[in-house]
Amino acid sequence: MASDRERNTFAGRAGRYARVGGNMSGVAAKMMAARVFGTELDNDKTAQELAKALGNLKGPLMKVAQLLSTIPDALPPEYAAELQSLQSDAPPMGYPFVKRRMAAELGPDWLRRFARFDKTPAAAASLGQVHRAATHAGEEVAAKLQYPNMDSAIEADLRQLGFIFGLHRRMRPGIDTSEIAEEIADRLREELNYTREARAAKLYGATFAGDDTIRVPTVHDDLSTRRLLTMSWMEGKRLLTYREASLEDRNTIARALFRAYWAPFARIGVIHGDPHLGNYAVFEEDGAPAGINLLDYGCIRIFPVSFVGGVVDLYEGLRSGDEARVVHAYETWGFKGLHRELIDILNIWARFIYGPILDDRVRTLADGTKPGEYGRREAFKVHQALKEKGPVTVPREFVFMDRAAVGLGAVLLHLQAELNFFQIFQQQLETFTIDDVAARQGAALDAVGLPRPAETASSRMALPGGGAPMPSNSA
Repeated sequence: MASDRERNTFAGRAGRYARVGGNMSGVAAKMMAARVFGTELDNDKTAQELAKALGNLKGPLMKVAQLLSTIPDALPPEYAAELQSLQSDAPPMGYPFVKRRMAAELGPDWLRRFARFDKTPAAAASLGQVHRAATHAGEEVAAKLQYPNMDSAIEADLRQLGFIFGLHRRMRPGIDTSEIAEEIADRLREELNYTREARAAKLYGATFAGDDTIRVPTVHDDLSTRRLLTMSWMEGKRLLTYREASLEDRNTIARALFRAYWAPFARIGVIHGDPHLGNYAVFEEDGAPAGINLLDYGCIRIFPVSFVGGVVDLYEGLRSGDEARVVHAYETWGFKGLHRELIDILNIWARFIYGPILDDRVRTLADGTKPGEYGRREAFKVHQALKEKGPVTVPREFVFMDRAAVGLGAVLLHLQAELNFFQIFQQQLETFTIDDVAARQGAALDAVGLPRPAETASSRMALPGGGAPMPSNSA
């Protein structure tokens, strides 16, 4: 650790505080003044100022802001709408900086380990940038290199996040965000560990082995470190290229996307917690779309098997009108202090999330709702109800489950596919039991070196004797 220049340091955190804190202080002062003096706050204007304060930063705070925009009442609605469009405009690292970073990861002779290494990045994201390269064996690869000082940036930004949450709790106590903050912190720290991401990519590779519609890149361990991940380059076109394609082509892509989301969850209790347009590419065969490339594995959430059973129980309870099963599902998820009004509020959002897979017919995802308005009505209802009936503590497992569902929906909205999502989902449940999920999950995680998830206290309550999983009735 003493020789790790990229570790979390006070100097790194201090620099981050200087860049973020100055931008945030004015926004925070306005929020607190409105609270203390009882004046009205122009949320639309303040939301724009907040987005401006965050918009030119690389790193986790921008990613967190986009994540929070999908959780009803985690932030004021005006803030959520503004932050949903937040993108990083910070320029990528220049090549002299890249050379120093690559030498820090692979040693001073790093360039000799590649047959070719493109100086200009092929893509840049919130935590790192990707360079196309070639191995001496002639394989094209993508080398994802983490930006410098991201460990320090994470810890500094998480403190800023705690500050934002603290203000929000005092001003709008509809949601207790304590578990949300813990979940985000754990997942962001995981996302900085490219060794973990490499193992997650191998997990998905094994999960979709033999599936001709979903392709997963191969990891090059000899060219990878904790902050450098090298995987096979995957040729494909941007998903938005197919917005005006035939319905058949759009449906082909949508089926693959839907399966890429739900199949790992139903099979081994794993989900991609950050589905967005940049994480997919479409590959073609004979001039037509044949499937998707999955490109990023930094935000793979591994759930306790009891939580997986709770997700299915909630679905089956909503589908059959079994209120007891719905309540049991929420308890398994970790919601506490449930009462009639709170259950009704939670069901508003649950029916929105599950809507397409509860409806046994061919339909578009939005089903007549304009893409820009998708989910806003439900989010507004939840927000208004929680102001009167809250607060509710959102369990940590909900955070990325919700993010994944909303994110997948946003991607599918661009395609306007027309499918029977109910029937596609039912195929994932044909042989579903918690016992089988537990067995498959343990074997799959052990095979790639990922730790098994710990059962939470609420999850253990859902298991007979607080231990062994119970088969779901949905099998």
